[in-house]
Amino acid sequence: MDWLTLFENWQDEWFNTWIAPWLYEWGLGNRLEMAYDAINWFWIGLVQVAVIALVLMPLERLRPVEPPQWSRAVRVDVLYTLIHRLGLFRLFFFFTLEPLVQLGINALRLAGLPTFSIDQLWPGVTDHAGVSFVIYLVVLDAVNYLYHRLQHQWEPLWALHALHHSQRHMNAWTDNRNHLLDDALHASVMALVALLIGVEPSQFLGWVALTQLCESLQHANVRLAWSPWFERLFVSPRFHRLHHAIGIGHEFPGEVLGGHNFGVLLPWWDQLLGTARYDEHFYATGIRDQVDQGRDYGQGFWQQQWLGIKRLLAAVRPGTGPS
Repeated sequence: MDWLTLFENWQDEWFNTWIAPWLYEWGLGNRLEMAYDAINWFWIGLVQVAVIALVLMPLERLRPVEPPQWSRAVRVDVLYTLIHRLGLFRLFFFFTLEPLVQLGINALRLAGLPTFSIDQLWPGVTDHAGVSFVIYLVVLDAVNYLYHRLQHQWEPLWALHALHHSQRHMNAWTDNRNHLLDDALHASVMALVALLIGVEPSQFLGWVALTQLCESLQHANVRLAWSPWFERLFVSPRFHRLHHAIGIGHEFPGEVLGGHNFGVLLPWWDQLLGTARYDEHFYATGIRDQVDQGRDYGQGFWQQQWLGIKRLLAAVRPGTGPS
């Protein structure tokens, strides 16, 4: 019996002993499956938070790109991380957009659109859980690259995504510094793709957990890069820091939205599509108009969310330029 089986057995016993009776008592028995999923997200998120606090933060003190800070901006990043990793955002998503996504899936199926399972591509090989997981990881990472690139090239999406790039002191907590609407749209796209290609819920959970943990390392304030050949296989902190670099990572010369290094786990897509940039320098992070124009992207959580909505409204109005 491996550690995963042990965890699942413990999870089942704990859930059936403590959570399920409470749900039945409050008339929420029809929410058992959702609650079980939420508990899974909570425990995995708790492990991720512990890794950030106990591994990545000490690493930042050992090999910092810039002096570590515990400013208000960093504390807000911690709040974003707790909201996302401990399941609060998942609850928001479950009760808002996920029902709409499921309605869309059902409508497509009723219209005769078949779902596609990668497990069926190579019988005897792809039906092995490890092999299918790797294939799903590569496919979902390609979709992630395309969506991330769109966030930097389509003004309405950039209006929301800019909040993520507004952190001037990028750190291990910065990955989840996103507008809630931006995250909801991204989660909907990825969930829809995962459903259409036949990703099992447990595999999707594993993919999200692995991706989030890697992204926490990529955003860390740490002077770290891989060897030249390994740097072209997996995204390193230096590769991703360049994506956050002022005037480089999220725009082309001339302040035109675009940029470099959009890969989430794999830099392959950047290399194939000409957006990869390798540089040995560790640049300062932020957005050009923060430096040139003093633009305010908000200090606290609610102010950042409100300013994101204002940027979005300005971006969708006819005749408005880049914001």
